Amino acid sequence: MTTLRIPRRQAREPSLQAPFQKAGISGASGAAYDLRVRLQTKERAAARIGELACRGLDLVSFWDGAAELISSAVPHYMAPCWFTLDPASLLVTSHYDHGQIPELPPEWLAHEYYEDDVHNLTSVARSERGISTLHEASGGDPSRSPRWHANMQYGGDQELLVALRTRAGEAWGVLGLYREPGERQFDREELELLRALSPLLAEGARRGLLVGEASDPEGPHAPGLVVLDRDWGVESLTPGVERWLAELPDGEWATRRKLPPVVLAVAGRALRTVDKRDAPGEVAVARVLSREGRWIVLHGAALVAGGARRVAVIVEPAHPARIAPLLMAAYGLTEREQEVTRLVLSGDSTAEIAERLFVSPHTVQQHLKSIFEKTGVRSRRELVGKVFFGHYEPRLRDNERRAAERQPLRGGPIRGEPTRQARLPGS
Repeated sequence: MTTLRIPRRQAREPSLQAPFQKAGISGASGAAYDLRVRLQTKERAAARIGELACRGLDLVSFWDGAAELISSAVPHYMAPCWFTLDPASLLVTSHYDHGQIPELPPEWLAHEYYEDDVHNLTSVARSERGISTLHEASGGDPSRSPRWHANMQYGGDQELLVALRTRAGEAWGVLGLYREPGERQFDREELELLRALSPLLAEGARRGLLVGEASDPEGPHAPGLVVLDRDWGVESLTPGVERWLAELPDGEWATRRKLPPVVLAVAGRALRTVDKRDAPGEVAVARVLSREGRWIVLHGAALVAGGARRVAVIVEPAHPARIAPLLMAAYGLTEREQEVTRLVLSGDSTAEIAERLFVSPHTVQQHLKSIFEKTGVRSRRELVGKVFFGHYEPRLRDNERRAAERQPLRGGPIRGEPTRQARLPGS
């Protein structure tokens, strides 16, 4: 039987003077694995990451467990770099690279959201393929990319970005891996492995955020969490979930400890999608009109660990996209202007926006003119930067602190008024 041999990383300390080198590059040898070993590695990594996604881990713990498996299958330098994205806008909400660089430098964020480049998180997250290297994106000439020049100042050459998308197509994050100059390029087998792992990593990220927000609520409208055991008994509840259970129809939790039928239905549906212990299954979703006349969403996720099978049901008020009410409150955008802004944030062109909204490109341009006036910007790029730095960077910074303190991470933008005006690079 073929024995898997994992190349060791170079035993050198990472440079602390390399703020742009946000992920890592392997010093591993370039010896190719044979096909049989690659298949074994792929199967082993997929099985173990699927098992991790079933455990209901907080996000940092999930990233830590997944990093070891990724590193054994796709050699790279330092540690993997993980980003979570808001699926509604594709803007970054958290960053974690296992303590190598606890805080993303402001110049990296300015480059990502104020400058045009051939390679960035949003373009990969919305691409059909969902995976890209900087060498590919630049047509084999990475010197065309300002991103490459910045990375090369700190010894980084190759950049690989992988969109973490669920099977339903929602992008919940991006994985970044790097290699040094002179190392072999990421090959087709490695790219295909990461594409295969992407839905499993996305499910782990999605569950980590949902469970994290429910277990450490941010406000009165935060999600609640119910964990059921294998006999459908209530194993645990998070504070505040009782209010959501009371609003769901046909339940009598307050008086008889009877769960609403929809909670059990979502839990059962989630468990039915689990084929084996190392497959996380699907997140079951139900949308229900409450007794108070508002819509409530339930997410059911199987938890399989140590041979025991449980299920977590997260209950929260429905919000089609958290960014929409935020844009209305902060800038007074109309409903259609909010739709246009959301599509601009996720990288759609004027023609693509017109096609999605069934209007003419001229109409889109008129909406953009109004949006620019209301938000005080002059271009689409400035609009993206203003929304990110006003509403998403505070979330990113809070999550960086929470990751360092091993607290649950949170998704979506910071609610309320912008914390500060976004600044153009060099201003």
